[in-house]
Amino acid sequence: MTEITLFNITIPAYIYAPVVYFVWVSLLLFIKKIIFGRVEKFASRTSSQLDDILLGALNFPLVLLIFVSGAFIIEKISPILTDSDLSRLIIVALKTTAILAIVLFLDRLFNNLIHVYSRKVNILKTSGGVARGFVRIIVMALGLLILLDSFGVSITPILASLGIGSLAVALALQPTLENFFSGIQIVIDKPVKVGQFIKLDSGEEGYVERVGWRSTWVRMLQNNVVVIPNKVLVDSKVLNYYYPETEMAVLVQVGVHYDSDLKQVEKVTCEVGKEIMKTVKGGVPEFDPFIRYHTFNDFSIDFTVILRAKEFVDNYLIKHEFIKRLHERYAKEGIVIPYPIRAINYAQEKAEK
Repeated sequence: MTEITLFNITIPAYIYAPVVYFVWVSLLLFIKKIIFGRVEKFASRTSSQLDDILLGALNFPLVLLIFVSGAFIIEKISPILTDSDLSRLIIVALKTTAILAIVLFLDRLFNNLIHVYSRKVNILKTSGGVARGFVRIIVMALGLLILLDSFGVSITPILASLGIGSLAVALALQPTLENFFSGIQIVIDKPVKVGQFIKLDSGEEGYVERVGWRSTWVRMLQNNVVVIPNKVLVDSKVLNYYYPETEMAVLVQVGVHYDSDLKQVEKVTCEVGKEIMKTVKGGVPEFDPFIRYHTFNDFSIDFTVILRAKEFVDNYLIKHEFIKRLHERYAKEGIVIPYPIRAINYAQEKAEK
């Protein structure tokens, strides 16, 4: 042990070392308490939860580092142990504790992030525990490798073995990994979300019920569930009826006789459409329906009626009620919806013979 002289008074190490350690740790803990108190007050006024998560993860590891730093400072100021081997062991122990504190910080940070955002990210609602376990294994493995390196153990062979093993596992699990990374892409890009109504280019349509790591579940209107691998979903053209909003146009094709008064047809049709919008569930009351004539067909003048529904499934009932009431109103107004007509020219047929 090294003694120090202060005001001509010799103070042995076993007396001043605990005092220096106590003063150093107490000072840092006091500073930490002041800074943390102010930062926590600021974090409580923000809408983001990231600052709260960061503070919660940093609290205990920072206290651990403060206690370790006290021993490190004493060792640097005046080595207490004259045995170099034993002193080296203390340095290694200090490094180990510091690495442990960092690992604890990262573990708590990622664990709290997954726990908080599992309520908001659909893929984490069903697999948050798996994600936390996976992240914890990675953090612990990296901490162990750094710890071994600090002990002087060469980690190059370990990394090489891990690389070869990872390559073999990746080749064996290639389809699973493709779906896994496709699931991550779906979560980040958000082409579909739980609760939205979608239609695939293969014809399946329904509500997205679950977005998992490997597959996405879509509940069809028949109340059956189609399970789609995430890779297939990413590579497919998807029609999302909830983008950019849930409200959508409902188009109904109608044809009237050539002798019809088109102004009267437009007036009557729009009146029926307004009634549907205000009385049928799923209609948009403030929307004014309109029509657009577009085709001189073989036996009718065709037009499109534009209505509006609050969401996709509402269009079925809106079309149903609109067609019923429009047919009834046309009958009252004398507006004819013609049957297909085929005219045969007998004179031309006889002339050809």
